[in-house]
Amino acid sequence: MKPLILIAEDEPALADMIRYNLEQEGFEASTALDGEEARLRIAEEKPDLVLLDWMLPHISGLELCRQLRRAPETKHLPIIMLTARGEEEDRVRGLTSGADDYVTKPFSPSELVARIRAVLRRAHPAGDDETLSGGDIEMDLASHRVTRAGQEVHLGPTEFNLLRHFMKNPGRVFSREQLLDQVWGHDVYVEQRTVDTHIRRLRKALNDGGGKDVIRTVRSAGYAFEAV
Repeated sequence: MKPLILIAEDEPALADMIRYNLEQEGFEASTALDGEEARLRIAEEKPDLVLLDWMLPHISGLELCRQLRRAPETKHLPIIMLTARGEEEDRVRGLTSGADDYVTKPFSPSELVARIRAVLRRAHPAGDDETLSGGDIEMDLASHRVTRAGQEVHLGPTEFNLLRHFMKNPGRVFSREQLLDQVWGHDVYVEQRTVDTHIRRLRKALNDGGGKDVIRTVRSAGYAFEAV
């Protein structure tokens, strides 16, 4: 079955161009011209990934992203933000709202397709038929569930993949560059500071119940997972 991509973009010509290129690359695609329509289509169509423009009418892409991350049925839905905002502060805001990646306009269709494939690989990696455990944290890779001390932990797709990578390599220190290569993939350009944003989100989710921080920051080296 072809992956279904929802394009939430208020410029009809750009939405049609993206849709055409995605269909040429073997995807199915649908479009929504405002945030409210996008929210309805997500509920009805259950897309595999959403391309979400930052400045949508009615409900902004930023606010819709936050809403999708709060809802249990869409908390793991892969989201890529599309925006003309290229400043670092804006990129951090987009990622902090729950987006898995961030593409600045103008972009090439080939770059966008590469980003989509990379995010889908992270969201649905092959061979996830096992359970990982470390301390009081357990990951069921098949059902995409994480618990800590028996309480469910809600993670976005990128945070889930970061935690899986750490738990498969407990105690090992990974630099930001290594994490980008091994979690995001070699074929996608992402700034190293993006790693810090997702680490903060992972820590916040894992420590929400008052547990000890299991992600250790190693000064000038990177990060490591240490079960308690």
